Amino acid sequence: MKPVILAGGGLANSLIAWRLAEVRPDLPLLLLESGPQLGGNHTWSFHGSDLAPAQHKWMAPLLRRSWACHEVRFPNRQRIIAGSYHSLDNESLHAAVSGRLGERVRTGAPVRSLASDHVVLEDGSVLEASLVIDGRGAQALPGFTLAWQKFVGQLVELDAPHGLDHPVLMDATVEQHDGYRFIYLLPFSESSVLVEDTYYSDASDLDAAALRERIATYLAARGWRVRTVEREESGVLPIVLEGNPGPLLEAGPGGVVTVGMRAGLFHGTTGYSLPQAVALADALAALPALDVASAQACVRQHVRELWRSQRVFRLLNRLLFRAADPGARWRVLEHFYRLPEPLIGRFYAGRLQGLDSLRILSGRPPVPVSRALRVMLGRPAGTRA
Repeated sequence: MKPVILAGGGLANSLIAWRLAEVRPDLPLLLLESGPQLGGNHTWSFHGSDLAPAQHKWMAPLLRRSWACHEVRFPNRQRIIAGSYHSLDNESLHAAVSGRLGERVRTGAPVRSLASDHVVLEDGSVLEASLVIDGRGAQALPGFTLAWQKFVGQLVELDAPHGLDHPVLMDATVEQHDGYRFIYLLPFSESSVLVEDTYYSDASDLDAAALRERIATYLAARGWRVRTVEREESGVLPIVLEGNPGPLLEAGPGGVVTVGMRAGLFHGTTGYSLPQAVALADALAALPALDVASAQACVRQHVRELWRSQRVFRLLNRLLFRAADPGARWRVLEHFYRLPEPLIGRFYAGRLQGLDSLRILSGRPPVPVSRALRVMLGRPAGTRA
């Protein structure tokens, strides 16, 4: 029997492989990764309310750390939020998935080309498949108007305890640059912390050297002295303002099924992709027949549903990038965090209900009213003052 081949060992394909191996252990499959280990060099996080209890259970072996609460900091608001928060990274992902799949994981296997029934590796090897799933990361999104979330993160070991007992998702009390800037902190041990310098920016260029300097400045301001930098990661993620989802509904080259960031399966405002990856892994594993047509239909359904449900997020993105002055974008997020905790949880989970959208948009807008009205009416926001 020909295997299901998953091209690309990032988050989406690794979770699909993990779930298939658990639910359908007799199904032949092969997970291909061009690099030395699954997951590349990344950290992924999610809120407890993003997943159902059953999903938390099967995700648990992949996690690196969980916390009972998290915090946000703005110039006029500081708040600890009771919802749990969870993280995994490439090391915890690789250890769990390769441990379960064994020889069904092949690293150092870059893909030259693929079709719905085979994969050609760079060394010329041809691997036949019953189904090919392409999860090789983000690709161009033609027909979309985009802004960007970009970051450099350093996992540092400090020479003394940092004093954090929960994550800080946004520390926006820092000096603003290049749009909305905040520091993201994940304390993995009493002296180890991931520090990410993050921007919601109009431009996709990333000056890694400048961000490293700003991380060093932030650490020094907190009195944290670095013993070692354990690793560094960076990313530039698309933020969709508007567009036509049609291209996302098309099959990949040769009829290949595309998943993950490549299929546009990420939260419209935060860029988080793990909840969508978990949901799709569950859905594919539950298909009565795991063939090309069924898998393609499953992914298209997820893309359509996500696009419909993300309408309010795209509007918020337009308010953030078109109505707010770049140096004052933090006010939009500060305004958002006035909301009740359950609504904040539904926002991050992408499952708004009832009057949630109205409540998010209500109150005195933290941007010029005339610009906000123009954006909400679909008109040009005009020149910023």
